[in-house]
Amino acid sequence: MTKKVLITGITGFVGSHLAEYLLSLNMQVYGTVKRRSRFDYIEDIKNKLKLIECDVIDSYSVESAVRDAQPDYIFHLAAQSFVPTSWRSPLETLHTNIDGTLNILEAVRKLDLDSRIQIAGSSEEYGMVYPDEVPIREENPLRPLSPYAVSKVATDMLGYQYYKSYGLKVVRTRAFNHTGPRRGEMFVTSNFAKQIAEIEKGLKEPIIHVGNLNAQRDFTDVRDIVKAYLLAIEKCEIGEVYNICSGKGRKIQEVLDTLLTFTNKKIKIQQDPDRMRPSDVELLVGSSSKFREKTGWKPEISFERTMKDLLDYWREIV
Repeated sequence: MTKKVLITGITGFVGSHLAEYLLSLNMQVYGTVKRRSRFDYIEDIKNKLKLIECDVIDSYSVESAVRDAQPDYIFHLAAQSFVPTSWRSPLETLHTNIDGTLNILEAVRKLDLDSRIQIAGSSEEYGMVYPDEVPIREENPLRPLSPYAVSKVATDMLGYQYYKSYGLKVVRTRAFNHTGPRRGEMFVTSNFAKQIAEIEKGLKEPIIHVGNLNAQRDFTDVRDIVKAYLLAIEKCEIGEVYNICSGKGRKIQEVLDTLLTFTNKKIKIQQDPDRMRPSDVELLVGSSSKFREKTGWKPEISFERTMKDLLDYWREIV
């Protein structure tokens, strides 16, 4: 029987890739869109989707969307997901991310549906990680260092509470950094790629502006991440939390160096104080052994291919 799925935030970076993947598996895909949503990322597949106008912070519209879709699976991706924005707009970040998650859970509870729900958390929940805690496992203490991270801890715990209190079939994931084609230009990998593409076309001087290049992150291709999300909802234990990551740490300097290998332009690097954060998470490298043992998942796309595909994406649109 064809599975019906509902993706909140379907017009976003991860949502669009997830929609493409689920359609390739012949699933019936519903997605929530806001009144002023841009459809650039789903333009090629829009006619295959069932789109429902819905703002996740409006409980009435969320309940209506869930009732219309009657989904077997819900992938809750809609969020304010950019850490620096959370410093500028902490209240909006908390409101969108926490209230949006609560509204999804409440809708499923009130409608008494049997839907499986994936709550998309983040490695940012771990925050202040000490060197002897790497690679980070799911039982590591959560020490969030940004309003965004705090909001994700709250959504994570809401998922757990609704599982324990009401028996909702919630699976919580904590994805570490993921990138690839269509990543928003404010995120570091995409920002570097866009700057290189602009330099190649003579649209800016041959200088890349950077923030903290010493922070270490664990990168996975978004196309591997969305496969993991489906496995999480299909194969993982409800109520449990799972890291999704490559298990390999890379300094942001290495990200930049890799991208620069794909261009023949001579480019200077210049630090920009405006790109530094009030407090930065220096080290986020995870262990996904719990998830891999449960699902058999492993990343298939190399870091180099991810960076090349991302740069080619920006070359096409600048």
